[in-house]
Amino acid sequence: MADLAYRNEPINPSFRRHTDWGAIWAGVFVFMAIWSVFGALGFAIFSSAANSNATSEGFSMNAGMGIWAIVLTIVAMYVAGRETGHLARVDNRYDGLIHGLVMFGLSTIAVIILAAMGSAAYQGTGAAGSVHSPYLLSLFSGLGWYGFLALFLGWLAAILGASSGVSPVAEQRSVREIRPAA
Repeated sequence: MADLAYRNEPINPSFRRHTDWGAIWAGVFVFMAIWSVFGALGFAIFSSAANSNATSEGFSMNAGMGIWAIVLTIVAMYVAGRETGHLARVDNRYDGLIHGLVMFGLSTIAVIILAAMGSAAYQGTGAAGSVHSPYLLSLFSGLGWYGFLALFLGWLAAILGASSGVSPVAEQRSVREIRPAA
């Protein structure tokens, strides 16, 4: 009679897993939640601190909001990227990085769409009229270097967060060994 023994061995599949869109969308919603809540807080703080009687701008509301936007985008993208990497359940940092890049892209597009919709609602026009809105153009021209730095550093934070949020999952399969009877 044969002697049977069972043990579990880790499996390391050589194929790449699929993109987990649920994790990516969760990261987008985490980013939007953090960014909108703390963005409103920063707007409230800096608009109440702005001095309307000042003759020179100096370090005024624009500079304060610009720095706040940079810091807030870095923090929100890192947390959202980390959550995306964790929920994606990928087993290497490269796949986490890819999930973070896609989450960053969707988050950026979502912010642009919401800004365009807000501009259209502010102007009282439809979506077609918002392309030439002076409010939207002044919003983007006012961003300048602050907007670029916020996007660039947010991009790096999303990548770093998603790749550090990866938790290696070792799948195991049951192996049955058959040893000849003695």
